[in-house]
Amino acid sequence: MSASRERILARVRAAVADAPEAPEPTRDYLTTHTPDDPAAILDLLHENLADYRAIVHRTTADELPLLLMRLLAERGSATVLVPPGLPPEWLSAADATRIHDRSVSTAQELDAVDSVVTGCALAIAETGTIVLDAGPGQGRRRITLIPDHHICVVRVPDQIVASVPQAMPRLDPTRPLTWISGPSATSDIELDRVEGVHGPRTLEVVLLRD
Repeated sequence: MSASRERILARVRAAVADAPEAPEPTRDYLTTHTPDDPAAILDLLHENLADYRAIVHRTTADELPLLLMRLLAERGSATVLVPPGLPPEWLSAADATRIHDRSVSTAQELDAVDSVVTGCALAIAETGTIVLDAGPGQGRRRITLIPDHHICVVRVPDQIVASVPQAMPRLDPTRPLTWISGPSATSDIELDRVEGVHGPRTLEVVLLRD
């Protein structure tokens, strides 16, 4: 260490030698700007998902199988990718051929699949974001990146939080987290929006009430 630097540091240490200990911070920071109202949070999630051009549906457990059957039929989906742990009753009415997540291994095989249906870990209302963590019913990260059509089911209200600060304590940072805000899109080329570049061209979110 140079002599000049040592002299400067010595003066700083001498100047603060008798300074009192810094007080503990007392300010409580907000973790959300959304009122603690489940209905309002649900509406905000719906609004922001739609703003990101996701297609949003609301349904009940009894109506879910018929809804999924209709969504797959409207896409003309002959095959649907099913991750481990997906509740079997969800697709009980669907005619599409079910393909198990682990039965496809290459990007080409995944690209040939018409649709994928998954659950999620969380949904964040203020940002319109769906978070997947490869838990039961979600499968590997790549099954939600390559197929062109992704249907994601969110359980209401258990899997909905208002904000990112509220989401973080509920997520395991050691798991492979995928954050999805609308269908894949880019505007890198001449500011023209192109969808389906880095993931599914169509994202449909089903808000499932118990």
